[in-house]
Amino acid sequence: MALHPQTDAVLQLMTATYPDIGGRITDAAAARRALSRVGQPPAPHLPRVEDRVIPGTPEISIRIYWPRPETGPHPVIVYFHGGGFVLCGLDTHDGLCRILAVGISAIVIAVDYRLSPEHKYPAAVEDAYRAVSWARTQAVSLGGDPERLVVAGDSAGGNLATVTCLRARDDDGPAIAFQLLLYPWLDFMAELPSRRDNAEGYYLTAAHLRWFEQQYLNEPREAAHPHVSPLRARSLAGLPPAMVLTAEYDPLRDEGEAYGARLAEAGVPVRVYRAEGLFHSFLAMVDFLPGAREAVETACAAVRSAVPAGSG
Repeated sequence: MALHPQTDAVLQLMTATYPDIGGRITDAAAARRALSRVGQPPAPHLPRVEDRVIPGTPEISIRIYWPRPETGPHPVIVYFHGGGFVLCGLDTHDGLCRILAVGISAIVIAVDYRLSPEHKYPAAVEDAYRAVSWARTQAVSLGGDPERLVVAGDSAGGNLATVTCLRARDDDGPAIAFQLLLYPWLDFMAELPSRRDNAEGYYLTAAHLRWFEQQYLNEPREAAHPHVSPLRARSLAGLPPAMVLTAEYDPLRDEGEAYGARLAEAGVPVRVYRAEGLFHSFLAMVDFLPGAREAVETACAAVRSAVPAGSG
């Protein structure tokens, strides 16, 4: 599908405001400062939003969103933001977390995991796993249902969601009911057609991915580890049911869809939805892109079906 003129206009605007990382900007702190100056679109109002800290070493900052009505128990979604393991945080993904809280009628816990290059792999992986374990134990006190625990994330956050599910399966960790993966980055070594066809001109570029990888990994050989590239895990059997949302004009499209195919082959219930005519990170501008709202509603419906709000 060709880009809708309105989508193309938004794409050009987002590209113009995105830091030229890996090019003019090679310092992560400078990239974050540049990104912090980009405004965020309006987001739904919620009755209660709180910033908290998960205790431990290190402490992990989180932001918790309660849906309306506040009385539960509600499903609990632990959300990991995108940004290549280097950029973004609670504020950049505040709007998306609010959309999910409203659309799913769930408590959303956004996790401010440690970023690279200050904290390289596996710091983010460790933070993600600790956050999900904490959410499982604290769900009831938050008004949630620990039996309806969902992990979710976009891009690099989708990677952390999948890796957390792998770790929980392999280490007899917290029981996870569902995984919501939004244009996830799942293979650092991918040589799939979408990496070539969408390498430039669609917001996320091949150059960005190379720069992110350099910031995240201690050494190149780590790229083959399944906790870095979960698409390369030996087996996906026994993982939670999943919804994988991809975007047509995204270099990460094919690895997300390949992951969905592998889940299905392993007997894991999964739905893969490709957002036609859209590009990576389109959820940041969901109200301005034709087809984006439908994609969000499809993702929310998949979660609602897996962990119904009224089943607590």
